Amino acid sequence: MRREFKLPDVGEGLTEAEIVRWHVQPGDEVKVNQIVVEIETAKSIVELPIPWDGVVSGLLAEEGATVDVGVAIIAVDVAEEGAPDPGPPPAAVTGEDAPADRARALADDLVPRPPAEGAVEPGAHGSPAPKEERQAVLVGYGVKTSATKRRPRKPATAAATPDTTIPATPVANPRRVEVDGAPAPAPAVPAAISVLAKPPVRKLAKDLGVDLTTVTGTGPRGSITREDVHAAASAPEQAAPAAAGARRQEARQELEERVPIKGVRKMTAQAMVSSAYTAPHVTEFLQIDATRTMEAVRRLRALPDFADLKVSPLLLVAKAVLTAARRHPMINSSWDEQAQEIVVKHYVNLGIAAATPRGLVVPNIKDAHTLSLPDLARALAELAETARAGRTQPAEMAGGTITITNVGVFGVDTGTPILNPGEAAILAFGQVRDMPWVVDGELAVRKVTTLSLSFDHRIVDGELGSRFLRDVGDMLEDPLRIMAWS
Repeated sequence: MRREFKLPDVGEGLTEAEIVRWHVQPGDEVKVNQIVVEIETAKSIVELPIPWDGVVSGLLAEEGATVDVGVAIIAVDVAEEGAPDPGPPPAAVTGEDAPADRARALADDLVPRPPAEGAVEPGAHGSPAPKEERQAVLVGYGVKTSATKRRPRKPATAAATPDTTIPATPVANPRRVEVDGAPAPAPAVPAAISVLAKPPVRKLAKDLGVDLTTVTGTGPRGSITREDVHAAASAPEQAAPAAAGARRQEARQELEERVPIKGVRKMTAQAMVSSAYTAPHVTEFLQIDATRTMEAVRRLRALPDFADLKVSPLLLVAKAVLTAARRHPMINSSWDEQAQEIVVKHYVNLGIAAATPRGLVVPNIKDAHTLSLPDLARALAELAETARAGRTQPAEMAGGTITITNVGVFGVDTGTPILNPGEAAILAFGQVRDMPWVVDGELAVRKVTTLSLSFDHRIVDGELGSRFLRDVGDMLEDPLRIMAWS
């Protein structure tokens, strides 16, 4: 029997997804839990397994198509004991439009189509012909609609108006020339086009190079006036700039690329707009001397516990944020509008903003506050690798409590980050670079970076935000404080 697999909701009430890549084709055998398709939801790339054994009978959605949850995307012929005969499979379809055609073929098996519009029985009009009576007609064959042709009617000669109507194209009276004693047929005489215009108007039109047959008259009985001629003469000059502008616009459009707003990028845009216009943002900045942090990173890389791990300054920034959040719990909270409560979370799901080819994602490390420094380094590496591969799952992006965005990897000093929806704070970590710095009253070259903290001013006031940011800065200036405050 034929069974159709419908697009499921793969997480948190998603309503649609894009078909990214099919792993099977019609005629392929599939096993239970075999991955058959990759989809992109509003949050991530997800692989979908098939729940049956069988043979693929049709792909009901093309790659690149956006499909609503609950819509069938693949049909599978499943062997089931005692099942009724499913009937003949749809006709094979080839070509670039094969998936869509297969979907239509499957639909034809289930829902009868009405006769094609305009199909009629021979000799009848306005009534659809039965499907089985429609026949292809070869060129040159079929019902002849008329046995005779009507001779084209000669154009009527417009009545001349004294002093106003003069043929625009005078017609000469051609002479007949005898050929071999027989008069030759007279050449065809073009129909005269009559224009209502007085002789002075015609002379003006000739002087200005205006073709009167193209001018619409505004005088009595549609006659052409001097004003009409002047307007026609100036029209090309007025139209030239507009035409040039239109050509420039067309040239610009040829150099434009239109990218559909969908998937992760669409979700991110909606979330950022919601966050920006829901939570009142405040951003504070702090420039610090991170020389000791860079030295600590170098020493950690040499330790056996970190031999197979990537140790970067972000590791110590993350540890400083976790430590400061424990010292200032209100920074790690959310605003519950419906209940009119502030939810203070005594656990940290640490979000790390990651740029991917499909847009920005913010997966989070669950219960990051419980991890040792090596485990935190390992979790950061796995998070980054999964995000770059586009394999971050919706569950991995849900439930974040506070976020770090590392703009320094792009060579940027600082920024004003927008809150991840549902969170009260986000820290931006800028690039670390050599800068002049005063140390013990003397100028020196130090490793300097800038931190910026955006927070929801409904929850976090200026004092709390400043104390949190200062604590993070202090721990990065002297990493020993991380141990002292943990």
